[in-house]
Amino acid sequence: MADIRIPSTLSGRRARRYAAALLACAGLVATACGGSGSSGGSSSGGDSAGSQPGTANVAYAASLTNLNEKVIGPAFAKAASGRYVGRAGPSLALSKEISAGEITPNVFESIGGKPIEALEPKYTSWYVQFAASPIVVAYNPRSRYASQFKAIASGKKPLTDLFALMQQPGFRLGRTDPNVDPQGQAFILMLMLAQRQYHLPSSALGKIIHGTPSSADSPTIFDEAALEPRLQAGQLDAASAYLSQAVQLHLPYIALPASLNLGDPAQKSHYGTASFKLASGMLAQGKPLTVDITVIGKPGQAAAGAFVAYVLSPAGLALHKQGGYKLLTPQVFGSQSALPAKVRQELGR
Repeated sequence: MADIRIPSTLSGRRARRYAAALLACAGLVATACGGSGSSGGSSSGGDSAGSQPGTANVAYAASLTNLNEKVIGPAFAKAASGRYVGRAGPSLALSKEISAGEITPNVFESIGGKPIEALEPKYTSWYVQFAASPIVVAYNPRSRYASQFKAIASGKKPLTDLFALMQQPGFRLGRTDPNVDPQGQAFILMLMLAQRQYHLPSSALGKIIHGTPSSADSPTIFDEAALEPRLQAGQLDAASAYLSQAVQLHLPYIALPASLNLGDPAQKSHYGTASFKLASGMLAQGKPLTVDITVIGKPGQAAAGAFVAYVLSPAGLALHKQGGYKLLTPQVFGSQSALPAKVRQELGR
């Protein structure tokens, strides 16, 4: 097993709890993350008298599917003697469905805070940012470009070769719709940053994405929940992915430098230099890819608060770290007084 690294922001009793949780979780994640998760709802755990907090009905970014359905959900159900039900989808699309009353989760996990902020103040007034998920380029090891991908991933060939490959006629690229999914936005913003950093031709972006940044009609666009399965099935040569997805699904991938991967909060200003307009006219601007969580609806819901508290606990954070996420110091945005009691207790507030 790899050395246990305790985040510098944890100390004392919480650090000891984190280390113990990481040891306990290592085997669980290694076993549970061996395959792809389902994109639909599922439930884990059963009802039990006394400590039963009810059902945590969680709407979450589809990139969290494997971890939530196979690891976090079952672990929460066991720890809290409660029940877990999950629903995956693009973060922005889920936010719109919640706002329209089409779905009624009591917990929402998004990539980036914007999808949650769009629900304020009617559905929530706060959220907690606790992890980052750098973007990578995952690839099919049976692709005709596999040897070149492997050479780029190992550093034997320069990263610029990747962007040249993606411009080749017949190259099968997969990405998500930037109009409904933060990952889709992040992939385009990454390409914009790369175009500037590596002095790529002005035509490179259009050739790679087969269209304009705001278009939803490009043949390279796929539903987020189906993107990695298509890659695994050999229907694509490469696809955008979060590092966490590549780690959990055992996908070979090409890591990107921090200046491009949108996974380093310290480079927030740099990421912000890249932007483009969505089909709605709204501006998509580069920012760190963070995982954010909140309770939707009445703050007194026991199951919702218990789930958020579990995610932010040393055990929950350890599972996210094992799943390929970069842990951040949990930061509360919005009304701290509205935090459920269990969440305040877990954060020491």
